[in-house]
Amino acid sequence: MPRALAIETSGRIGSLAVVEDGVVLADESFAHGLQHAAGIVPMIDRLVRRRAWTPQDLTELYVSAGPGSFTGLRIAVTLAKTLAMVTGAKIVSVPTARVLVDNAPSDARQVIIVLDAKRDQIFTARFTRTSDTGPWTESEPPRLDALTNMLARAGRPVYLLGEGIPFHQKFIDPRDPNVILTSSDTWRARAQVVATVGHAMARQGDLVDVDRFTPVYIRKPEAEEKWEKAHGVHAS
Repeated sequence: MPRALAIETSGRIGSLAVVEDGVVLADESFAHGLQHAAGIVPMIDRLVRRRAWTPQDLTELYVSAGPGSFTGLRIAVTLAKTLAMVTGAKIVSVPTARVLVDNAPSDARQVIIVLDAKRDQIFTARFTRTSDTGPWTESEPPRLDALTNMLARAGRPVYLLGEGIPFHQKFIDPRDPNVILTSSDTWRARAQVVATVGHAMARQGDLVDVDRFTPVYIRKPEAEEKWEKAHGVHAS
């Protein structure tokens, strides 16, 4: 009966969940003001000790790996790698887009994830399904794109979901009733869903080696791009 920790730090609000055999026992949310992994450690300690566990009791770590906030993803990956090395827990790299699409309304059949990537670009993915309770199929994998391009390729009706919507609403034709904005309370990923998806992936053996676990950035962080430009480094 695996005991696990789910970590979600990809957006403006982060969350943690302790999980036993796929069932979320407790969770906690926090604002995205934390700048390093150490700030989350007391929350983890509090959550596990309320279950009379210790961190060493954790056998699996489910981590929302991106795309999303560069700082947030770096925090989650650093934290998970440290915990894995200390406790021996196995890591599951959970796609953030897959976590987000679980927030879609039951009547949605097609969803575009919208996360702001600046420069009029978005981190995005497109999902489809055939029924209210059917599984989501990834029609377009996580990528860097423009919302106008994604909308041009998508059928109708299509639902938009994600914290980037307010930054890209100018690209949405208000005259098209078949482009539907989801409620803002569905726009963030949650550790409870990371737990559900991560547990299922772990049962399928979809684990990642601690030394090779990296965030799904899609694009290099802006600070790194600026440094490369200033120093004449060209992408290969």
